[in-house]
Amino acid sequence: MKKVLIISYYWPPCGGIGVLRCLKIAKYLRQFGWEPVIFTAENAHYPSYDETNFKDIPEGVTVLKQPIFEPYRYYKAFTGKAKDANVNAALTTDPDKGSFKHKLSVFIRSNFFIPDARAYWIKPSVKYLKKYLKENPVDALFSDGPPHSNTMIACQLKEQLGIPWLADFQDPWTQVDYFQELILTPWGRKKHHRLEQRAFRNADKMTIVSKRWKKDLESIGAKNVSVIPWGFDEEDYQDLTPNPDSMFTLTHAGLLGDDRNPEALFEAFSILNQEIEGFQENSRIRLIGQVDKLVVAAAEKQGVRQQLQLIEQVDRKTAIQFCANSQVLLLLLNKAANAYGRIPGKLFEYLAVNRPILCLGPQESDVHDILQSRHAGVLEEYRNPQAIARRVKVFYEEFQTTGKVSNTTQGISQYSIKHLTGKIAGMLEDIRKSTSTDQRPVKP
Repeated sequence: MKKVLIISYYWPPCGGIGVLRCLKIAKYLRQFGWEPVIFTAENAHYPSYDETNFKDIPEGVTVLKQPIFEPYRYYKAFTGKAKDANVNAALTTDPDKGSFKHKLSVFIRSNFFIPDARAYWIKPSVKYLKKYLKENPVDALFSDGPPHSNTMIACQLKEQLGIPWLADFQDPWTQVDYFQELILTPWGRKKHHRLEQRAFRNADKMTIVSKRWKKDLESIGAKNVSVIPWGFDEEDYQDLTPNPDSMFTLTHAGLLGDDRNPEALFEAFSILNQEIEGFQENSRIRLIGQVDKLVVAAAEKQGVRQQLQLIEQVDRKTAIQFCANSQVLLLLLNKAANAYGRIPGKLFEYLAVNRPILCLGPQESDVHDILQSRHAGVLEEYRNPQAIARRVKVFYEEFQTTGKVSNTTQGISQYSIKHLTGKIAGMLEDIRKSTSTDQRPVKP
């Protein structure tokens, strides 16, 4: 069986959506003639943990690990945050981001940890993997970014060993929304772009999660780019039995930061509280997972805090059950210039749950295209609480009349992880055949 080295910072016990990309691909690769070999971090700082993800690791798979240094512990100590406080990789969504200590931390992160906070994992990982691969050859490399330290590990291995490389991007690099919030010196900005172009030159194949982001990558020089969206694992839903909530419930599952703060939805609920008798007592917004305090503050400002149901982090199976029990699922896109290409992984989990979706984000977006083509839900702009209120009212009145909200989702098999893994296996085979492993390494 052919072998592929998968380089991924995210791996069980990591929780959340980011870990699922490589985990689920690794789960099904053997069915397409490829044996995965995993390289990941020994002591990673994950935003959440979920022990149930271990069940998807293929039996007997080789998992290689190297210790990693990350700055988050020092950032928390410097800014006075609790040890268990969650921080994002770029440090850009912190509620205290106006403080001097925060700005200094972002400056250091931006210019001394390039491409990201895992930068000091690159050199020892390349050294370790070069030795391993000389003794245990593989037929291809697969890297998952961000973090784009994964990308640079694979890039250097390609340069030095000439192994065919498929570079997968969950998010863009210099085009990602938070890149503009980094406090970069001209030197730091130039280095980011230089490393990105280096990856473009070396990758034999690239994949990214949406059509619009594919065009964005190609506009700055990326070649041979294909779209592999997020997907859903059908096995996760086989034993799912919905138990519909008795109260009209909109559910959002996953981390919710201020960059996706649904103030307009809270305003819409406030409008309906005044417009519809009994709405306030018979409706709620369920938020599962870590929620930014500014989101809760926005609900309080609109007088709908009592309609929020906050549920602490739960495992994926429990979160999926909560979603299946809901009348409507809430999808929130980032309030960013490139949100048109962002397709959250949870969209496909929502599709698999088979409940209607209310999305807030730009009309001209890949998510809107999918919702329309799959008849899976509706999308409204963040800036239009009146339109959001009208949408929610339609859902609520149907629920009051029939006891449920109808769903018309169709044609989603193309988004199954197993199907998408087959496409990735085909790409790996293509680059294996077209790239000789004894070719001269590409210069940086």
